Amino acid sequence: MSSLNHTRHLLEIMARLRDPVHGCAWDAEQTYASIAPHTIEEAYEVVDAIEQQDMSALREELGDLLLHVVFYSRMAEEDGLFDFESVAQAICDKMITRHPHVFGEVKETSTDALNAAWETQKAKERENKAAKNGDSRPSTLDGVINGLPALTRAVKLQRRAARVGFDWDGPDQVLDKIREETGELAEEIAAHGPPERIEDEVGDLLFACVNLARKLDIDPETALRRGNAKFERRFRAIEAGLAEAGKTPESATLDEMEALWTRAKAAE
Repeated sequence: MSSLNHTRHLLEIMARLRDPVHGCAWDAEQTYASIAPHTIEEAYEVVDAIEQQDMSALREELGDLLLHVVFYSRMAEEDGLFDFESVAQAICDKMITRHPHVFGEVKETSTDALNAAWETQKAKERENKAAKNGDSRPSTLDGVINGLPALTRAVKLQRRAARVGFDWDGPDQVLDKIREETGELAEEIAAHGPPERIEDEVGDLLFACVNLARKLDIDPETALRRGNAKFERRFRAIEAGLAEAGKTPESATLDEMEALWTRAKAAE
């Protein structure tokens, strides 16, 4: 079966699942909003397969993600808004427009020049979108959606601001800012400040940490996932060590667990 036939088959399957009479009751009752959390989960499962370097799982997870594109497209078609073909056509048009060095007469070759051209084109698209919405003064931050994970959105906000010159010169300055934010947080804690104020200070500290990662060309989401994996690995080693001694974390002392943590850390 050709790839085109596979695509058509998938579209037919989704149409059948959504049929209110002969389809699946669960699929038929879903909405854009009810499916959205599952889409986010599927996207993270794609990332996990990549990090695990499991290509078989990646193929499966990409299929699951594609199913969601088809799902949304089918619901939109039922509502008379758009269909899968128009979704595919829109991304084709966008990619051609954003790659004039491939599909047009512009012949940029360096990565820096290509990145600059890409950002210029996206800025033009944001201006056009703002004009259509009647906004005569588009913001540099337009298009950074609220639904992104907080760390990822922080990076995007910072990068947008940096393009117009609102940025630190280097990581040393960001480290100074982190020390400043840490001090302000410590003051609020010591003063028994209101919870919302302490939360604000924690948010400022996290935002500064994201800035440091950005200045070091580190993706904070990836860095934190690595940190999570490290913690999980070492804590499981603590549990295994305690089990060998006939204990559980609940029955062990903090000193015992710290010793096993140190041993797990040294073993790496």
